[in-house]
Amino acid sequence: MTGHSITRRVAARLIAAPFVLAAGRARAEPLNLDLVNEYPATSLPGEADSFFAAMVARELAGKLNVRPISDARSGLNARQQFSAVSLGTFAMANTLGGALSQFRPALALAALPFQTPTVAAARRLFDLAAPRYAEIFGQLNHRLLFVSPWPASGLWTARPVAGPRDLEQLRVRTYDATGTAVFGRLSAHAEVVSFADLEPRLTDGSIDAVLSSGDGGAGRQLWRRLPHFAAINYAVPLSFGTINLDLWNGFDTETRARLEAIGQATTERQWAAMTGRVEQNYGTMRQNGMTIVDPVPAPLVGALQAAAMPAVQAWMETAGAEDRIILTRYKELAPAR
Repeated sequence: MTGHSITRRVAARLIAAPFVLAAGRARAEPLNLDLVNEYPATSLPGEADSFFAAMVARELAGKLNVRPISDARSGLNARQQFSAVSLGTFAMANTLGGALSQFRPALALAALPFQTPTVAAARRLFDLAAPRYAEIFGQLNHRLLFVSPWPASGLWTARPVAGPRDLEQLRVRTYDATGTAVFGRLSAHAEVVSFADLEPRLTDGSIDAVLSSGDGGAGRQLWRRLPHFAAINYAVPLSFGTINLDLWNGFDTETRARLEAIGQATTERQWAAMTGRVEQNYGTMRQNGMTIVDPVPAPLVGALQAAAMPAVQAWMETAGAEDRIILTRYKELAPAR
């Protein structure tokens, strides 16, 4: 398995998961499954975790109990928590797909820049890619249960950004390698920084711009240091709710069927929750003194889209044939913008 391994400090605290061995045995008490998430409970993926856990409590009472652990309180960033589920040291995780591109390029498909101009377009791309996602997660010892879309990513900054020249001095946090490539062409510096590691970088001033949705930024109150938001409509990324495959395979047929139904209900709930979410986020942001530019000036969008073209092409060159076919098919089906 490729990707960052769990840090030695964190791994020392993790105990080999007894749930994998015990999954098929009868027990008097429900099996507790921790569901870890790097992002806040108030974000849409955090809400997905709570919804999924509540449905499990209702549908599988006495059998399973899901315990959401949000805001990186597990001590793990996105890639580490994903590896922890692969290894069985955590039962479940909800992980931003863009952060998983090093495991498989296809997992960053939804985060490709300027490919999904609307929520409806993002849903079409997901529907096309869903079988591929399931296949890849199986290869990585995960079972995909649900997805949670994010509101479109925008740019949080310390100073107003009105045009391409305003990008030149920014030190931008991105959430995946593609975003780093895009902003690296236009700004002074761009790098992938885990949301769990962002606060100290904002405090010491080594980061002064953040690529994130209103959802993620509001959850961490980014307005304290970054009072400006440009709604560049960069991407509608996905977070993936997965469970360790060995654990999944140890469940009986009825339990798997119920978890599949709960996962599907969670996915549909999350797509429905996107309606009005941007307006809700903007209201919260303005209440906290933020200036929001929406729509952004055409020269700024044009510069970003031009910088994105080679980044998308680079993804195409590293992705598998199946992944390229999905993106090509999506573009063929997409209505004119």
